[in-house]
Amino acid sequence: MNKELQLSIVVPVYNRPGEIGELLESLCAQTDPDFEVLIVEDGSTLDCEEVCRQYSEKLQLNYLFKPNSGRSDSRNYGMERARGNYFLIFDSDCLLPPDYIQKVRTHLREHYLDCYGGPDKAAGDFTNRQKAINYAMTSFLTTGGIRGGDKKKASFTPRSFNMGISKEVFRQVGGFKNIVGEDIDLSIRIKKAGFSTGLLSDAFVYHKRRVDLKSFYRQVKTFGKGRVLISRMHPGSMKLLHLLPLIFVLAHVLLLLLSLVFLNPWFLLPLPVYMLILFIDSLFKNKHAGIAALSVLAAYIQLFGYGLGLGNELLTKKAYTSTQEELYK
Repeated sequence: MNKELQLSIVVPVYNRPGEIGELLESLCAQTDPDFEVLIVEDGSTLDCEEVCRQYSEKLQLNYLFKPNSGRSDSRNYGMERARGNYFLIFDSDCLLPPDYIQKVRTHLREHYLDCYGGPDKAAGDFTNRQKAINYAMTSFLTTGGIRGGDKKKASFTPRSFNMGISKEVFRQVGGFKNIVGEDIDLSIRIKKAGFSTGLLSDAFVYHKRRVDLKSFYRQVKTFGKGRVLISRMHPGSMKLLHLLPLIFVLAHVLLLLLSLVFLNPWFLLPLPVYMLILFIDSLFKNKHAGIAALSVLAAYIQLFGYGLGLGNELLTKKAYTSTQEELYK
């Protein structure tokens, strides 16, 4: 890219003014302050206009209110109105380290990418539950590194909680579709169009997921359904790695049946062994036994939720059927 990067940050939000305040505070602390911010309020009943007004003199901030139509439309709405030539997309529950913008700008100047994605981490002041969920969502032992945990992964797919795309890509490929797994779909379309994509491993965000374990289960179950939907839209995009949570669920069922049929509890031995490995790995990373124990629970919720969602969608096609009108209109 020959011309200078002009960065526009686009963040959709729905009924979460507190999150926006924390995100904007992290943007004020950036060592590279040359960017604009577009907060797209998606028809919220609890809006963040007053919060944004408090930061209007500290940031190049544009607050946009629109009728509720979902996060995909909201991101597209913001990108259509952004002044920059490169868009940075974040979820409202993310916080940026002070050097995030500087790292992204430096990397894109030296090794330009039409689209990039970055990993997510847990900050030191996160709750134990948030740290446990972060472990479940980022550990190689639970995801195989597909969310940026494996720095050598050439097939990394950028995700919308921490993603950048050029204005040219947006113009040629289009934006996000109103479907489950919209960010994966967009990343695949970008690659198919011949644009460069990649992982910026040092451009991480702190992902402050404010969900309880029950909500987390529903969320990851939806992710599992979305992966099947994406595979039907883009044949060949589902790999063995994506099926591992379903295999994980089936393996548990098989081991349980074997132990009952043969009246031999030793068939269940792999289960506590895996739990112990998760516990030790999380303990090594988080230095806290309570977080390690919660990490085992969160990992099982993540794997069972995703696996059951994926299996259910393979059998029923409910998510696929419900999105046909949106996909092909």
